[in-house]
Amino acid sequence: MDRRDAVLGEERDGVEPEPRWAPTSPRVDWVAGLARVSGSAAIGPRDTPASWRAETADAHLPKTGGAARFGSPEQAEFPHGQRRTADSLVATLATRAGMLVMPEQEHEVALGRIRAFLASKPETANGEFTLPMLTCVLRVRRL
Repeated sequence: MDRRDAVLGEERDGVEPEPRWAPTSPRVDWVAGLARVSGSAAIGPRDTPASWRAETADAHLPKTGGAARFGSPEQAEFPHGQRRTADSLVATLATRAGMLVMPEQEHEVALGRIRAFLASKPETANGEFTLPMLTCVLRVRRL
């Protein structure tokens, strides 16, 4: 069985393969502010490390109440960054599922709020900047 088959098997077993998320880093003030201004439609609960840890803590447990098939999870975080401009970040956030299902007027208001926030911060107002990211990893071993 190759690695992809093993991952697909784990998905069928109810365990999501990780890394799956590259949450934004709330350890940086302007990123934490962006999360507040954007709202959960743009930066959702699994997009921040604390929420990701909480949401994945029991991902290894069976959903049906049967015997556990995996041991305790190990979680790790790996910092990195993406080069962005305010326009490219707004364009990316506009494609998030929560944003796409908003009524058009609400969608435009939210994007305007995000644009205004980015324009107000010296770190993001002019040209390129690095969006701090954390790739969060969950590993479990089959019992």
